[in-house]
Amino acid sequence: MKKILLSLAAIVIAGCSSAPPTIQEGPDAEVSFDGLHLIDNSVFRQAWADPDIDFSRYSKFMPGGASFEYRAVRKTQSTRARSSSSEFYIDENARETLKEITSEIFAEELANSTRFTVTDVRGQDTIIIRGALHDIVSNVPPERSGRGDVFLSQVGEITLILEVVDSMSDEVIFRAVERRALERSGTAIRASSVTSRAEARRVIRRWATTLREGLDSIPTE
Repeated sequence: MKKILLSLAAIVIAGCSSAPPTIQEGPDAEVSFDGLHLIDNSVFRQAWADPDIDFSRYSKFMPGGASFEYRAVRKTQSTRARSSSSEFYIDENARETLKEITSEIFAEELANSTRFTVTDVRGQDTIIIRGALHDIVSNVPPERSGRGDVFLSQVGEITLILEVVDSMSDEVIFRAVERRALERSGTAIRASSVTSRAEARRVIRRWATTLREGLDSIPTE
């Protein structure tokens, strides 16, 4: 296995694990539908990479955009349904805010990269970074005047799908998937649009920082 894959600086630095991240190899390796090999000890919950790619040859990235998918929840619910529900409709304003937060944070983190520069031109040394937030769920009930405060263990959940693509072949060479609850460990959160935005920012910042630190740690040779 190449040194670049042993260190696996390609976005999957070891995090809290004492063991280094390694790509599974051999006949028992877990392989994705598109030929990527599972990475053990990844900082993301699940991650896969192409075992034959030398990530060190890349020095530029192109933003590939992001998609957003929300869990299907009825927009209008009766009072009885709302009182027994733990999932609530996310309105258009909140959806637009989440898109803005995600774009802002990832752009800011990637602009701070010390290893990669942004480009809008495909090339042999360029990757495309694209993402998706899937199965987005809100546990925050609609705010109504006169209603007392509601405290929750978590205000929502989001699944991140992050892909790194070779810009010349459009081949996916790395993929990470992770689901996160929007919560503060051991602390009940006052349910509101403000706390939902704050928790979303915290989780998205963590993902963006992990991505940027992983890119920066890729050796140049």
